[in-house]
Amino acid sequence: MAAGAGSFESFEGGFDDPSVDPSPEVLAEAAAAFGLLASSARLHLVWALAQGESDVSGLAERVGGALPAISQHLAKLKLAGLVRSRREGRRVVYLVDDPHVVTIVRLMVGQLADRRAEGAGTHPGARAGRLRGLGA
Repeated sequence: MAAGAGSFESFEGGFDDPSVDPSPEVLAEAAAAFGLLASSARLHLVWALAQGESDVSGLAERVGGALPAISQHLAKLKLAGLVRSRREGRRVVYLVDDPHVVTIVRLMVGQLADRRAEGAGTHPGARAGRLRGLGA
């Protein structure tokens, strides 16, 4: 999901013509990206990489996963173009490839964190977890 015409620039500034729906290809690409981020482990990895680049062992320590599992998640995110890697000697460093993905992730996680905080002061569970179990 590289930034470009008809992608996240449209998200930030509104579609040029709001009466025109995105193409089926754009919608399919967006659904695939959201599908990859539907894994809490992969979402956590993107969140961590949004804070700065890291190697696999640093990510495994931060997100609490096993190295092979973290490597597999990173491979999927890399294949989708959501993260990229570069070599520093024998070390492979990962980083978010598209800053717009960072914006989307921060927006969604921040919104849900705010809802959770608001709900904590009222009825327990009134807002927390509202989206859990709604996946397609």
